[in-house]
Parts: sequence; C-alpha cells; structure tokens
Amino acid sequence: MSTQFQKRTGRPVDTAKRDAIVQAGARSFFDVGFAASSIEQIAADAGVSKVTIYNHFGDKRALFAAAVEHECSKMRGYFSIDSVSGTPIAERLRVIGEAMFAFLSRPEMVQFERRIAAETETNPSIGREFLEAGPWRMKETFSKFLAHADASGELSVPNPDLAAEQFVAMCKGMGDLEQRFGEIITPEAKDARIGGAVDVFLRAYSPEKS
Repeated sequence: MSTQFQKRTGRPVDTAKRDAIVQAGARSFFDVGFAASSIEQIAADAGVSKVTIYNHFGDKRALFAAAVEHECSKMRGYFSIDSVSGTPIAERLRVIGEAMFAFLSRPEMVQFERRIAAETETNPSIGREFLEAGPWRMKETFSKFLAHADASGELSVPNPDLAAEQFVAMCKGMGDLEQRFGEIITPEAKDARIGGAVDVFLRAYSPEKS
C-alpha cells in the first residue's frame, strides 16, 4: 500500500520538475540563444540536477524543442474552435490576428528569432527544430480552425494551409521586418494592419464567392 501511495505522489513531483526545467530552458534560450545555453545553468535555475534533465529530455535539443513548444502553446488557445463557438468569424479572426501580433512582437521573441537565425547559419538543424516545434505547429492548428470554418459554411477555404499563411502574412505585413530593425509599431498601425487583414481575408474567402 505504501509503495502505491509513493507512486501516486511521485508523479506530480516529476511533472513539476519537468515544468520547471522547460521554463528555465525557455528563459535561457530566449536570453542567450541555443548555443550559449548550458545544461548546467538550466539545471541550476530549475533547481534540479543535470541527470534529471537528461532523464526527462535526453539532450539539449530535445529540451529546446520542448521550450519552444511551451512558448507557442500559449498562443494556440486562441485557435480553439470550442472556446470561440458562436462568435462571428470576423471577431474570431481579429482576436487571432491580435494574439499573433502580440506574441511575435514581444521583444524577447524578436531577440530569440534573431539568435536562432544566426545559429542556423552554422547549424541548420536548429532552425528546423524551431520551425517544427513552433511556427509549423501553430500553422497546423490555425489551418484546422480554417478547415472547420469551411466545413461549417462560415468561410469557403479550399486550401486551409495556404490561407493560414496568407492571413498571418497580412497581419504581420512590414511590421515584422520593421521590428527586426528596431522600429516601434504604434497601436494605430497595428490595428489598421490587422483590421485590413481581416477585411481582405473575408472578401477573398467569403462563402458567397464560391
């Protein structure tokens, strides 16, 4: 009986340790990049041993993927079909556009993408792992959202993957490039860009056009 009790209480502790490692890893990768992040420092920040990290993730690249996934999961909730059911499609798209802009324009995200892009020059696999754990998974989730809108008749989207890319590109516009080079995007410019993206997207994918 005591053994069973220990097993039950041990699982939450393991989950808590894993979460602490992922969060410490995310902070390190965002602050100094992949190459400069050390398992030793991440372990110290998470309050665990290096062995614990290796037991949970195997190596630094697996931890990197988990950290990116953790960060991107914060935004994927905005693509939830259930949480926004009954809301007009235009409003849902606006909320998604604003969430994407807010997420991608965070100073730490801009810095992180710069570091990963630089490290990809010498280690292309890091760039692919970032894409697989973050942007591509977010695109997949948004594509499913658009496919559901197509199936329900709210939109007519023959190619949800392409439409997802188009919407994201319109919401980012030149703002994404401008931020990478130090420009500050005003709230007015952000609102105009996202509002225009929603308008154009709805005109292009209105079910009345099919």
